[in-house]
Formats: sequence, C-alpha cells, structure tokens
Amino acid sequence: MDWMNQAAISAQKSDAVFFYVFGLSVAFLIFITALMIYFVVRYSKKRHPVAAQIEGHVGLEIVWTTIPLVLFLSIFYYGWTNYEYMRQAPRDAMAIKVTARQWNWSFEYPNGKQSKVLFAPLGKPMKMEVRSSDVVHGFFVPSFRIKIDAVPSRTNTTWFQATKVGSYDVECTVICGVDHSLMLSKIIVVPEDEFKAWYFGGEDAPEPGKAFRAAEAHPDLKDLPKGLAVLTSKGCLACHSVDGKPKVGPTLKALYGREEQILQAGAMKIVRVDDAYLRHAITNPADQVVRGYPPAMPQTPLTEQELNEVVNYIKSL
Repeated sequence: MDWMNQAAISAQKSDAVFFYVFGLSVAFLIFITALMIYFVVRYSKKRHPVAAQIEGHVGLEIVWTTIPLVLFLSIFYYGWTNYEYMRQAPRDAMAIKVTARQWNWSFEYPNGKQSKVLFAPLGKPMKMEVRSSDVVHGFFVPSFRIKIDAVPSRTNTTWFQATKVGSYDVECTVICGVDHSLMLSKIIVVPEDEFKAWYFGGEDAPEPGKAFRAAEAHPDLKDLPKGLAVLTSKGCLACHSVDGKPKVGPTLKALYGREEQILQAGAMKIVRVDDAYLRHAITNPADQVVRGYPPAMPQTPLTEQELNEVVNYIKSL
C-alpha cells in the first residue's frame, strides 16, 4: 500500500493515527535501546565485580507505570475519536447500498441505479451501507483506508470523501469461499458534473470517467463470444460457471432444455429451461429460485440486445 497516497479524508485520518503510533514506537525503541547500552556499559562486571543489592524505588515505579498508561490512553483516545468520526457520515452524504455476495460486489444508488463498480463524485461525502446476502465478507478500500465487515442480516456503515480523481481497488478481506481472491471491484472517482450527468441521465447515460471505464470491463472482451462478453462484464460468472463447475448459482453448461425444480410463490414446480424461462429468470431472479440454491442473484439491468445475446450463448452451451 502507498501510505503517502491519501486519496480520501478517511485515509488522512487513518494515516494520522498510524504515524502517531509509529512515531511513539520509534522513539521508545531508541530510548530503550540507549538505556540497555548504557546499563551494559555502566554496570558491567569489570566495573562492578561484586553485585550490589538494589532496593525498590517507589518514585521510579510510579513513573514507569504512569507514563505507559498515559501513552496507551492517548493512543486509544486518538484511535477511537477517528474511528467514531468515520462512523458518523455527514448529513449531506449520498447513501450507497453495498451488497456483498459470493463472489462479487454490487452498489445501489438512492435513485435505484445499480452498478458493479462504485462511481463517486470528487469532493462529496459517500456513505456506505454495507451488508451481505450470504456469508461474512470484508469491504476494504486500501487507498481510502476504510475496512468494514459485511455481515448477513445486519447493516454496517462507514463513509469516505474522495480527494483525487482516479480508480481505486475494492477487495474482500474475509476468506469467503473458493473464489474469494476474485471478489474485486473498483471505486471510480470523477468530477462532480460528470457524475451528475450519469446519475440523472437515465439508464442509457454514458458511464462517468471515460478514462477509467476499463475498470469494469474484461481486457479481452472483444475476443469473447458476445453472450459470454456480457456475462463477464456484468459479473455473472462470479456465481455461474460455463464449464459445469459448481458455484453459488447453477452452472450454465447444458442448462438449456433441462428440467429444473424451482420455488415460485412458496410452491415447488418443475419447469423446462427454454427461451422464455431464461429471459424471466435473468430479468426477475427473485421470482423463481432454483431448488438447492440461495436467492442471492441480483437484478442486473440488461438491454434487449444483451439479453438476446446471453440467452443465445446459454443455448449454445
């Protein structure tokens, strides 16, 4: 981690605590090492061949108990006040619902927009409402120095205010399954006017930060079949495989034409996977849940063309 890259107010707060503790540690390392050298020389056997009995010193005992106690309390106070500061988001902060699932992140904005990466305006506070739809995850942005657990049935909050335009990594810090290492995303910070153009521009508005759009795209999508490219760019392959490998969701291999048991409106039904079923399952994932799998699939916006490409690709498998 680049400790000098303070890309958010949260980074400045965390770094201040880190350098305070680090400074104290270095100072005491030098002080204690100097004392050890002094005592080794001053009380060596050559100088004092006969050991002398040393009695206790109440004043010294009070000093070496009080000073560490005061320093410990100062570290605790400094760390706690900064932690509390990062827990209390400003009133004008934009609240973002951050959902973790095996093995991806999704972000929902107050106007209902959703994305696989988080777009953030420069210089504006963003409140993260972090939750999990399955197991415990850890929402960590190294450049912003924010880390908070994503826990099922609970919402944890933190916030940041970006100070530099750029693209910043989002990682999971809790080993959450076989594809834990692939649970990555981005926070893309753009100028406020560019963010507003996207935020208020409807579903077809261009994504902000044209220079950073590659963060959400796979580097070689142009070489993939169209349907597979859509599945990759939307993060669908974090939960569904195309080679028969079991994941948190059903594999797409040999799915078309197969009979599946689904739970719909509290009743179990057997359906045959065809074009109509696939289109409904993709656009309304919570309506029909395949037996044996959790209802964890998010509703991912797709254009009609993208939907057709995905369905045709699944049929080809």
